[in-house]
Amino acid sequence: MKIHGKHYRTIWTRPDETVEVIDQIKLPHRFETVVLKSAEDCAETIRNMTVRGAPLIGATAAYGVAFAMKKDPSSKALISALDLLGSTRPTAVNLKWALKRMHDVLHAKTHGERFAEAWAEAAAICDEDVEVCRAIGANGLKIFREAAAKKQGTLNVLTHCNAGWLATVDWGTALAPIYMAYNEGMDIHVWVDETRPRNQGASLTAYELGSHGVPHTIIADNAGGHYMQHGKVDLCIVGTDRVTRNGDVANKIGTYLKALAAKDNGVPFYVALPGSTLDMSLAHGSDIPIEERSSDELLKMTGRLPDGGLATVEIAAPGSPGANPAFDVTPARLVTALITERGVCEASEAGLKGLYPDR
Repeated sequence: MKIHGKHYRTIWTRPDETVEVIDQIKLPHRFETVVLKSAEDCAETIRNMTVRGAPLIGATAAYGVAFAMKKDPSSKALISALDLLGSTRPTAVNLKWALKRMHDVLHAKTHGERFAEAWAEAAAICDEDVEVCRAIGANGLKIFREAAAKKQGTLNVLTHCNAGWLATVDWGTALAPIYMAYNEGMDIHVWVDETRPRNQGASLTAYELGSHGVPHTIIADNAGGHYMQHGKVDLCIVGTDRVTRNGDVANKIGTYLKALAAKDNGVPFYVALPGSTLDMSLAHGSDIPIEERSSDELLKMTGRLPDGGLATVEIAAPGSPGANPAFDVTPARLVTALITERGVCEASEAGLKGLYPDR
């Protein structure tokens, strides 16, 4: 996707065998990048959410393994790197998926082969993610076309958190069909939930939609139900960090409430995901570990001052504690369908096995 007319991926390699990523903590106020040179750099970048979004986390972790193999290609160092990177974020299953893929490629290689193989495999993970997201977009676009054909005027889509190209290597998951619909000239408008507490909708989704020219409006998280009641939302689409084999969906906190409102108002609720986000080892969403993050994300906010500087301020009553679960689980019964790179299916074990019999 493009920023100021220039194409960017969220992660790319440099000639000196380092990796560069967009610093998402600084968005939307500043566009800056960070150079990663070690497994430790990659781990901290994932942990502090300089990079975030399940597919991008997996890609960054893969390069972390490659850096570790450049420094020390021993099996002990490989296991240590896998442990370090695997401990950074508990909910997004793409992290575990990417690290297992790196282990499976490297464990039987000689020490002399490991860095080159790891570097190539990390690049392959990135390239494959782009094509997977493109396919998700194409499959979702069919749904958007059908929805647009049923009404007069603008197709209004609501999304929560950020499941665009900033959450992946390029294109995105939930936003991919939005970009494709816009690119082909569809009259489309996006309601962007602000997505407290980190404001990833207001900061990231709005930033990338605006950069691409897609009409959108930021709304408070609790406004979505109101717009659904008044017929101003035609469909909802979100991404996910993990889907269990029965079709339950873990996504940014607040997704469950949007799905409940959509169900009550007869608004279709879609979830877009790559196959790497499936966790067929878990039977139900209640089995998914939910990450608890620092209460500072809830009790403080960072914004731009009139002089262009940035400041972090406290917004809550002094001394009040905060609880900050990063994700919630939307039951499969509230999901209209899952949109994947292999097609669209019911949010159920049968539906998923129909698309992913190999899983």
